[in-house]
Amino acid sequence: MTPTSTAVLPQLRNRWQTRYYGWPNLAMAALAMVGILPGRTQGLGLVTEPLIPDLSIDRVTYASINLWATLIGATFCLPCGRLVDRFGSRRVLTLVTLALGIVVLWMSRASGVVAMAICITLTRGFGQSALSVVSLALVGKWFARRLDLAMGIYSLLVGVGFIIAFPSVGQATLAYGWRSAWFVVGLVLIAVITTLSWMIVRDGPEDVGSRMDGVAPAVVDDRRDLTLGDALRSPAFWIFALGSSVFGLVYSGIALFNQSILEQRGFDAGVYHTVLVISTMVGLAANFGGGWLASKWSIQKVMGCGMAVLAMSLLMLPFVHTFAHVAAYAVTMGIAGGVVTVVFFSIWGQAFGRTSLGRIQGFAQMMTVLASAVGPLLLAQALARTGSYSSIFFLLAAAVLVLAIASWRVSLPARSIEN
Repeated sequence: MTPTSTAVLPQLRNRWQTRYYGWPNLAMAALAMVGILPGRTQGLGLVTEPLIPDLSIDRVTYASINLWATLIGATFCLPCGRLVDRFGSRRVLTLVTLALGIVVLWMSRASGVVAMAICITLTRGFGQSALSVVSLALVGKWFARRLDLAMGIYSLLVGVGFIIAFPSVGQATLAYGWRSAWFVVGLVLIAVITTLSWMIVRDGPEDVGSRMDGVAPAVVDDRRDLTLGDALRSPAFWIFALGSSVFGLVYSGIALFNQSILEQRGFDAGVYHTVLVISTMVGLAANFGGGWLASKWSIQKVMGCGMAVLAMSLLMLPFVHTFAHVAAYAVTMGIAGGVVTVVFFSIWGQAFGRTSLGRIQGFAQMMTVLASAVGPLLLAQALARTGSYSSIFFLLAAAVLVLAIASWRVSLPARSIEN
């Protein structure tokens, strides 16, 4: 080591101690969450149309593959959470992004139905499930007092990332074919996200000689961190997990059939695209606003408000007749999505502590993934049996409203002070 490098390293360490290193970790967590694109329904949707004729399969077969891939992939959440708690976010994030990148590269060259089914299952498992768990846990390992604000910023970065990623991959698919686009996505996962994960990410403030949140707390928080078993015995866990899962069910079902839903109300595809833009932009603002509100207000009340707005949005859908109605629906859905997402990101560390955060978030994430797999099927069955989506929207609105009230009233678990 040269004298110059010997002098520079202490300066870098001092700089990161002055500027809290949790923020670079938060940025990496957001980048990793954008990296789940190949395992998300919207990501797979970018290559669905060219993929089906390429493999000479029908839509029913593809839908069945996707359903089972989502259900099986959800089981990746639990072991990933355990690995994060045991080995740390840095190692697990690096390995998961590497594995996802390899699978995406394989998928870009897969030619048979069986091979494609395996690839889609693994992208769901490593992407939608495992990578989501480690990304969320990473933020929770670095922030406590400012967790709500951190998750608001994290959600905003993720939203911006997807706004950039989705059209970019979509245009590449149209211009160069789905296999070439998917190959580039795999390379980015391996060469960029995996490399940066190992270089930048650290497991917690202790790894860089810092304090949680970058400051000495006014009162030392010596409350006992709760285990997964403690969480599962807590009403708060189930209310927040069920609330987030029902939101995932609603969002996945509406996202897949949004154009069909609006066409039933007399609107064309252009209005559908406008709805996507409105809800996305409002959702981004609600991400940050929800994080700020949660830092000023109890997270239970924030969740209750978010779920109440979601119920309102569901009740509005069967009655939209004008573009103003559609715009109002898009705004309410964006607000609900932004708020509920921030709460889901931040509640687990706030309510249960850091020690078993990976396990607890893994279980909650598994529930949301399973619910998201059921959502489209539930809406499709409602349409097939009644000829309309209205009945299922009313039923879901009632369930969401019950969860809104429960969220408002529930108490967070007591964490006894350690001796």
